[in-house]
Amino acid sequence: MEDFTLILIGLWTFIMAGLVFIGGYFMFRKFLKSIPKADGMSELDWQKFYIDEALPLWNDDAKAMLNELVSPVPELFRDVAKEKIAGRISKIALDEQVETIELEQIIKGYIVATPKQDHKFLKKKLTELEIDYTEHEPLFNISTGYKEESSIFEQSEQVKRNT
Repeated sequence: MEDFTLILIGLWTFIMAGLVFIGGYFMFRKFLKSIPKADGMSELDWQKFYIDEALPLWNDDAKAMLNELVSPVPELFRDVAKEKIAGRISKIALDEQVETIELEQIIKGYIVATPKQDHKFLKKKLTELEIDYTEHEPLFNISTGYKEESSIFEQSEQVKRNT
């Protein structure tokens, strides 16, 4: 019985340490994104700025499409993913000076904001929604992985060049 208790305590300790390290990793990534850059604003500040600036451009259909596109993301991370994608879409819409955000800007922002590792799921979701993304194939090269994230400005410049 004592051996079983020690094994259980050891297993519990290992599990708890793993969960603490995983949580710490995500908190550290969020911290790095909130550090101000040379212009005095962080990546998260710029993301919020572009969302606030483009808020009048978002109609109900665009919001519904964004919600549909982020539906495969686990609920725990959905709000963060939705904010990141909405920030990219808003930046693209403001750069293109559109009157309302349409499917074109949503698809561009969705592709650019999605990490390379998730492109398979992105394409599956777009196919499921019967959205043709073939004309946006060059944008898949702009996306970065989880480790080498580029800024909202770098991606916007690349979107302009590829469209």
